[in-house]
Amino acid sequence: MNVEYLSKQRTRRLLIVDDDTRVRDLLQRYLQEQEFEVRAAPDSKQMDKYLQREYFDLLILDLMLPNEDGLSICRRLRAHGNNIPIIMLTAKGSEIDRILGLEMGADDYLPKPFNPRELYARIQAVLRRPSRQSGGLPEEPGKMVFGGMEVDFSARTLTKPDGKVFSLTTGEFAVLSALLRNPRQPLSRDQLMTLTRGREQGPFDRAIDVQISRLRKLVEPNSAQPRYLQTVWGLGYMFVPDNAEVTEVPKNG
Repeated sequence: MNVEYLSKQRTRRLLIVDDDTRVRDLLQRYLQEQEFEVRAAPDSKQMDKYLQREYFDLLILDLMLPNEDGLSICRRLRAHGNNIPIIMLTAKGSEIDRILGLEMGADDYLPKPFNPRELYARIQAVLRRPSRQSGGLPEEPGKMVFGGMEVDFSARTLTKPDGKVFSLTTGEFAVLSALLRNPRQPLSRDQLMTLTRGREQGPFDRAIDVQISRLRKLVEPNSAQPRYLQTVWGLGYMFVPDNAEVTEVPKNG
């Protein structure tokens, strides 16, 4: 069944938003050569027109844009429930902008200048993640309940005890899914990066920490004192189910 699905998989559609004509044209040509269907827009106004009339599997979004910058666009899309996977293009060395992008709901980022082949690899990694937006199949259909909350793996949603339903971004879902499927097992940042993004963490990569922070605000009664998504000093992060205790680990362990 999976083989049949993959063999009939449609061409993935990408939307590039960058005000630099040279960069926009170069990426469009290169990604079309990789057998993607690609549209390109110079700003948010043209982007909105494309999104209103066409379906896209992934958005490649430059940070610095006229009128409305990439962070504002990302925040706006997520606020309106649009969970299209987003790869943010940022200025080289601008770590704070990359962190803000992830906090706004971006799924990955790539500092400029970059090799188009690296962008291609990032696109493939994001599209491999289970996602309703990209039409991917869920890794393991079903639900998990903890702390009065319910995680629906098929719908990629989190339902709070009060009944409110939150749609998770691909990045949030990937990290939460990896932790839930490995209860009581500490996972390092490198392990989580590999499981969720298909690559190792760089020396200044805060992506996992940002996603954990966002998830704690969703699932923890008190995000400052996490009960379920705990930090195991010297090792990484661990999901602790109900009625379970964490083994004490020294901070220098």
